[in-house]
Amino acid sequence: MNTTECISTRRSIRKYKPDPVDHSLIDSIVSLASYSPSWKNTQITRYIAIEDSSLLREIAEKFTPDYNSKIISQAPMLIAVTLIKGRSGFERDGSFSTKKGDRWQMFDVGAACQTFCLAAKDKGLGTVIMGIFDEDGITELLHIPEDQELAALIAIGWPDIDPEIPKRKTVGDLLQYR
Repeated sequence: MNTTECISTRRSIRKYKPDPVDHSLIDSIVSLASYSPSWKNTQITRYIAIEDSSLLREIAEKFTPDYNSKIISQAPMLIAVTLIKGRSGFERDGSFSTKKGDRWQMFDVGAACQTFCLAAKDKGLGTVIMGIFDEDGITELLHIPEDQELAALIAIGWPDIDPEIPKRKTVGDLLQYR
């Protein structure tokens, strides 16, 4: 699959086959995602692969809204994406480098999540990035260290649907030349 095909055919997958995802595939996807750009090459993104059914059930039932719970409860794996705090967007003395403050860290994690999802698509896997969840509850459940912050959840598995392409904005809507 070439890059253009991978980007244009990637979809948010919300229904998965129950088949497990081999660890070597996840290792390969994370290895590729490690090439994502980041502030001063800080590489702050970290991944926790959750495949234990009791943990998945607890996250789905206690820490996510119904629409995300339905996805998680039938996905074979969930990736908790975290970031190391206090590095992206900062100078060595701890001051912010720009007026965006620490928001660069979410920019970096977003780039890593997209790269992760494209790498998964290239391997035949489906993904959906979820941002609405009980951050404190999941952080405690997964024992995420204090120097890290939970940024996103990504359901991953073998797609059991092939969604249509959503309507796209035109280049004219998206681009200005000056």
